[in-house]
Amino acid sequence: MKRLVFIITVCFSYATFGIDNLVEFSNPLLRERYYELITELRCPKCQNQNLADSDSPISQDLKDEIHQLLERGLSDQEIEEHLTTRYSDFILYRPKVNSVTYFLWGSPIIILFIGAWMVRRFSLRSDELNQEDPKNEIEQQRLHDLLSSRNRE
Repeated sequence: MKRLVFIITVCFSYATFGIDNLVEFSNPLLRERYYELITELRCPKCQNQNLADSDSPISQDLKDEIHQLLERGLSDQEIEEHLTTRYSDFILYRPKVNSVTYFLWGSPIIILFIGAWMVRRFSLRSDELNQEDPKNEIEQQRLHDLLSSRNRE
């Protein structure tokens, strides 16, 4: 009976703490490359998680595929190219600069220039408004005279 309780406890503790299957590699350097790749690649289902953080079935399949490709001797670049042909550039957290991603990479610079242009324009406008205009001064004096004559009545 004690053994049965122990076995059930051990089984549930693995499920409770989410202990992942350890991946065995023929070379310890492959393990480092594996973890680097799964943290740099995005899960196609979760969209905002990398493969290392995702528990979806497709991410597990991709992790297994990356493991197999590493064991076959493919370089990191070849693995990324293989996965991007299957899942497009979306799978990369840092997409490469090409004709499709020019706007993605250039938009921060464009937004910065537009912001600087707007700040400059508004500062020039406020400078123009702050300059004393003779017409404005005369109108202010007339308004003051009208209000003071009205207060006397």
